[in-house]
Amino acid sequence: MNEFLAGLLAGLMSVFSPQAGSAGYTGYLEADYVYVAPVSAGRIETMSAIEGMQVAQGQALFALDAGQQRAMLDAAEARVAAAQATLANLETGSRSAELDVIRAAQGKAEADLALAQSNLQRSERLAEAGTVPTMRVEQDRAALAAARTQVEQLRAQLAVAELPARNAQQLAAEANLQAARADAGRARQDLDDRVVTAPLAGTVDKVFFRAGEVAGAGNAVLALLPEGPLEVWFFVPETERSALAMGSAVTVTCDGCADMGARVIHMASEPQTTPPVIYSREERSRLVYLAKARLDEAGTLQPGQPVTVLP
Repeated sequence: MNEFLAGLLAGLMSVFSPQAGSAGYTGYLEADYVYVAPVSAGRIETMSAIEGMQVAQGQALFALDAGQQRAMLDAAEARVAAAQATLANLETGSRSAELDVIRAAQGKAEADLALAQSNLQRSERLAEAGTVPTMRVEQDRAALAAARTQVEQLRAQLAVAELPARNAQQLAAEANLQAARADAGRARQDLDDRVVTAPLAGTVDKVFFRAGEVAGAGNAVLALLPEGPLEVWFFVPETERSALAMGSAVTVTCDGCADMGARVIHMASEPQTTPPVIYSREERSRLVYLAKARLDEAGTLQPGQPVTVLP
């Protein structure tokens, strides 16, 4: 609508070659609309926004179906819990139940060692008396050596189980935990994005989708008119362009409204209507340039209102 009106008015200006003075410059009110769109595509589950409704910044406008995002968040949080448990296990060593099993095996091995020592001593006495063969003594010595090796092995195993993990293992577990937390944060943000809120305070001007319809990522679902003063877009003839500059004060009038103050915030560097070939003195009189001014106060006027701008 903006470009269409600008081109139409510029064409009229080029035909009639308006002059400055009491007649002023022809223009209209325009607003910088904010088009609210979802981050990702989805079916609109609820639509809270109604055309003409005043909304505050952060107020919910519409919500998309979020079943998939909730499931992804649950899975991500489960991975975080698993990574935390793995890291805690590496930092503290084996669990107490595992240590109890190793200690019990060690106790049995020590009892076997004591029995093997007793058997060897008895065999040696009997061998000196000639009541048992020498082979029996050798067997008992071998059993004693095996029992001693078993005890030493279980002691070493218990010591290792009581130690925390090595630095490399801990670093890997910490990295996995950070990655799991990042995934959970992203999943939580994706879930939060399914509820679209007003980026600023204003009025709902147009609603383009209804509940149940599917909105694509980046497709505007509604247009929001921000609070604050509107802009005046008007057209200045080439002969009057030098009289206006950035920041110049102008007066805006319209049918049925009081005079309003405004300041120029934009001056186009190229004309809206360009004559065919040569900028002769006659042709230059047909050039018009788009200018923009911001009203000092918001007022009650709406975009599209035709106005006259007086320098």
